[in-house]
Amino acid sequence: QVQLVESGGGLVQAGGSLRLSCAASGRTFSIYAMGWFRQAPGKEREFVAAISWSGGSTSYADSVKGRFTISRDNAKNTVYLQMNSLKPEDTAVYYCAADEESYSRNGRAYDYWGRGTQVTVSS
Repeated sequence: QVQLVESGGGLVQAGGSLRLSCAASGRTFSIYAMGWFRQAPGKEREFVAAISWSGGSTSYADSVKGRFTISRDNAKNTVYLQMNSLKPEDTAVYYCAADEESYSRNGRAYDYWGRGTQVTVSS
């Protein structure tokens, strides 16, 4: 199994920046891709960004494209989400996820999930 722990969440003003980290442990050799998802109260969990573990290919939701950057450090088994030009609508709990089989935008494809980290953007 894989364990994921997110960190880096917090409170920032609109227009500010924040970097989230997700450290993976356990069967990390089995990871094919990792992704970030977010969920606001009363709303469905939505895809934010994903990265393939070997090649580093990336995919972004339209709502964050150009503002967020996903990256990974394979040696550290860690994935990052650099968030710039933050907006109040980015406020949510952000979850890190790992997929053993595919590189996907669909949360149902992911096998492991972290517990989440809160990001709050004030206006």
